[in-house]
Amino acid sequence: MEEIIYIKNKVYFKRLYKKIQMNIYFIFIPFALIAAVMAYLISYNEWTRHYPTKKEPKKIALETAIFTLIIFIIIMFLVAYALDYWVEK
Repeated sequence: MEEIIYIKNKVYFKRLYKKIQMNIYFIFIPFALIAAVMAYLISYNEWTRHYPTKKEPKKIALETAIFTLIIFIIIMFLVAYALDYWVEK
């Protein structure tokens, strides 16, 4: 009887874990996009003070935003991997 309960709980936790893992992606993606937009705006605002034209600050700010987005996506996958590694399967 205890073995059946254990198996049922294990299946329940596997399903719950998959839901949590998918929710992490849905939670992180909007925050990653917000972080990229904020990085663009902050970087653009700072670099416009150093260049007389608007072309170069836009390019630098876009590079900063892309880098920020990549970093946040890497963090998202590391968190998902950590959950996969540490949560009982």
